Amino acid sequence: MEQKNARDSRENSQARKEKNTRSYKHVQLERKRPQLTKGDDAQSTPSAKRGGAGGQSRPPRSRSQQGERRSADVPKKDPKATLKIIPLGGLDAIGKNMTAFECKGDMILDDAGLMFPDDDHPGIDLILPDYTYVLENAEKLRGIIITHGHEDHTGTLPYLLKDLDRQVPIYATKLTLGLIEGKLAEHKIKNAKLVEIKPGDQIKLGCFTAEFFAVNHSIPGAVGVFFQSPAGNVLHTGDFKLDQTPIDGVHTDFGALSKFSKIGVDLMMSDSTNAQNPNFTPSEAEVGKNLSKIISQAKGRVIIASFASHIHRMQQICDAAIANGRKVVVTGRSMIQNTDIARRLGYLKVSDTDIIDAYDLKGIPAEQVVIMCTGSQGEPLSALSRIANGEHRTISIEEGDTVIISATPVPGNEKAVTRVINSLAKIGADVYDKKRAMVHVSGHAGAEELKLVLSIVQPRSFMPVHGEATHLRAHAQLAEATGVASENIFICENGESLELTAKGVKRGETVQSGIVFVDGLSVGDTSQSVLDERNALGSQGFATVAAAVSKKRKDVVGDVRVEMHGITGGDDEYLQQDAAQTVCNALKRALSKETQTRELEKACKSALLSILWERTKQRPMVIVNVLDIP
Repeated sequence: MEQKNARDSRENSQARKEKNTRSYKHVQLERKRPQLTKGDDAQSTPSAKRGGAGGQSRPPRSRSQQGERRSADVPKKDPKATLKIIPLGGLDAIGKNMTAFECKGDMILDDAGLMFPDDDHPGIDLILPDYTYVLENAEKLRGIIITHGHEDHTGTLPYLLKDLDRQVPIYATKLTLGLIEGKLAEHKIKNAKLVEIKPGDQIKLGCFTAEFFAVNHSIPGAVGVFFQSPAGNVLHTGDFKLDQTPIDGVHTDFGALSKFSKIGVDLMMSDSTNAQNPNFTPSEAEVGKNLSKIISQAKGRVIIASFASHIHRMQQICDAAIANGRKVVVTGRSMIQNTDIARRLGYLKVSDTDIIDAYDLKGIPAEQVVIMCTGSQGEPLSALSRIANGEHRTISIEEGDTVIISATPVPGNEKAVTRVINSLAKIGADVYDKKRAMVHVSGHAGAEELKLVLSIVQPRSFMPVHGEATHLRAHAQLAEATGVASENIFICENGESLELTAKGVKRGETVQSGIVFVDGLSVGDTSQSVLDERNALGSQGFATVAAAVSKKRKDVVGDVRVEMHGITGGDDEYLQQDAAQTVCNALKRALSKETQTRELEKACKSALLSILWERTKQRPMVIVNVLDIP
């Protein structure tokens, strides 16, 4: 009886898993060209003017929420309680950040990001973390906290919200919510519950209390979170750096870090992106000085490519352009959309008279414009790539124009960026990148900054997050150097959980994790085997064999046809004839011994691969179709 119950339990568990991990087909995204908002709308807020993009409802703040900060009761400590910390993404790459916190039947999700594909993912649009564990425990989910508005922290939200069977509140700062609203509107998601928080606020989520504190990053509105639970306290820094001359005047809150240290930090999770950089990360203000100098010396038009979410960089570009008597032109879908959101929310200050759409550029002299565009990563369809290839509808580039690539290539994008730079150089453009001038600085803390924060917080245990394996290990070494005991430092992989109790932190059970591919409108349908086939097709080509046989007479009927695509020498008539004859001979030999179709196809494939390897040293994908004629 016990064995039967165990078997039934496993079958039910498997059924739930299959139900929760099935693929979902999503609606067509909204792809209308965004417009820059003009007039009074540029200064309005989402709640005042839009009522939430795409129909999202942002609940009104209660009287207790309208002050400078909200407070919540600190949970009482329970020596029997266990807090599970479950990273579902962000520990194998820089991207798709997602961590679940679970205690006494309550769960919080911290960030829900995505990652962009690299050369090993042909045809893939986006990569999401596998959030099956969240769906399986959806009844426990009390809220989703988003630390800032970058795609690697927000991009999975539309897919997750569609898969959840109930409304879950999303907590974030004003700009982050604005960017999320735009993203949900594209996916036609309505009635999402978006709740604005501010640094200093405390909110109650089940048995958790979450307190937010300001951090400086490459986007406004970034926060870290201090989680207090009956089992213990966890500090998540979010992405940060210690810029002492920030563009918006917002510093990383040292006072809050010191306060949390006094309360007691049982586990600290901290950004590891720049852990291998031995220095302090330079201030964003240094970029503005260099941009202004380059723009003042430029003769023709100036084109600047940067991340569309880098509002601080966009503000400095606008300031430098206006100071040099130039209009700001905005092009690229995400650049237009984020510029519009940032202006409406008051994070990007530029008047209507100084900013124009690319479609209104006609008649303005080249020396009177600065063009902000997407394409800093060399994306083939981005505005900068289309400009460089002469394919942009309204913007052309001429010899003597200045192009500034105000970003560092994400690992894997170096070749694409170099390709764009070479295209611009052939035209005669004067190209600036990070190698030539300080036109970009990172938004992540270097090693000295990380050590400073570790020294302030003095955590009992430490888990590096947000980075590749080398970054995590480097950050772990910094933690040990600042006094964290080596046995209390946990370098984890996605899905490997930690358990925090009154006795300390230890490793827990591993949960389902991994990645989910977004391929067009298909989510989760593309498997690794499909990608392997695509890579094989791209690198070796493919060949097809079509043959008719009579198993009864054990003979080949008619000619064997071989077609080759993407194979060196595949268009050679003699190679085609030899390949067809070789396959025909192999098929006849196989027919004399075997009549199973599978074995006949195997013989054809083996014969074709042998001759192609002998003649071309290639092993393409081979598709065989053997038709039996009575």
